[in-house]
Amino acid sequence: MATRTPSSTPGRYRRGLNRINSSGHRVALQLFMVIVVAHWAEHIVQAIQVYVLDWPIPEARGVLGIPFPWLVTSEWMHYGYALIMLIGLFMLLPGFTGRSRTWWKISTGIQVWHHFEHLLLLLQALVGRNLGGGDAPMSILQMVIPRVELHLFYNAIVFAPMVVAMYLHTRPNKAERESATCGCGDRSEALTR
Repeated sequence: MATRTPSSTPGRYRRGLNRINSSGHRVALQLFMVIVVAHWAEHIVQAIQVYVLDWPIPEARGVLGIPFPWLVTSEWMHYGYALIMLIGLFMLLPGFTGRSRTWWKISTGIQVWHHFEHLLLLLQALVGRNLGGGDAPMSILQMVIPRVELHLFYNAIVFAPMVVAMYLHTRPNKAERESATCGCGDRSEALTR
């Protein structure tokens, strides 16, 4: 029976990360996008509930928040999603080259700030003291922009450069194609799928 040595775990992690950013990059990006689009859907439904259906904000809980209201009020859930997004962006970054890498890094940088804001909200909820002495946890930009609008804004400014990155990634120029570690930009592979 083989025993695991402390050095074998980082090696396995590196091999897994290499696989995600080479032969598994297309599938990993698709799975990541399912998570991103599902989250977007929740925010869009919530915005429709507030601005079209004129529901009070506490009642506008998206799709999952209707049967599970604790999801919307849980800072852990919001922080968890922000963390998953950040991890996904960092893990998939090595598969991008050239122009697409620049846009993916922009998305990642914005998500670093978005993650920080959610960490700040979570810490306030855990400690029981809120910024500005308010009744609920508040992020820095939330002092200026209401929470529903702020999260639509954050998701948009993280998502837009991500879409540009994926578009450019699947349409690499010659230099980007030569330095690519995955087949996402291979037209012949894309046509056979």
